[in-house]
Amino acid sequence: MKTILLIHGANLNLLGKRNPFHYGNLNLRQLENLVKKEAKSCGLKVKSFHSNHEGALIDYIQQNSFSASGIIINAGAFTHYSYALHDALLDAHLPAIEVHLSDIKNRENWRRKSVIASACKQVISGEKEKSYYKAITVLKEIIDLKA
Repeated sequence: MKTILLIHGANLNLLGKRNPFHYGNLNLRQLENLVKKEAKSCGLKVKSFHSNHEGALIDYIQQNSFSASGIIINAGAFTHYSYALHDALLDAHLPAIEVHLSDIKNRENWRRKSVIASACKQVISGEKEKSYYKAITVLKEIIDLKA
């Protein structure tokens, strides 16, 4: 079974407590469990990681990319300014899908720009947990094409 990395960045540990209009009602553990279940139904195994620290996310990508077939990443606020995270995604040489629970294109101006998007195959946002389900489907198709 192929493994994908599910990476969550800044403040996503507060899911379930943050603004439910933008982020939904699920907490991070519930979201990860739903993603794992959906991925398993597609023949994928999920290895999940969360950190509020940019360097920890980069270290995780560098240390785990050799044993994975793809990445789903919701970098939180790092999405908007972490060129180092962008480079780590590129250097992993894995297909990556950027996801967001909220629609970042229809939020504050500073949230509309993603500096990691160009290191990803696709950006999926604005559909709460369904954004993740779509990311699994897209990533599975990419992985299968590479096989």
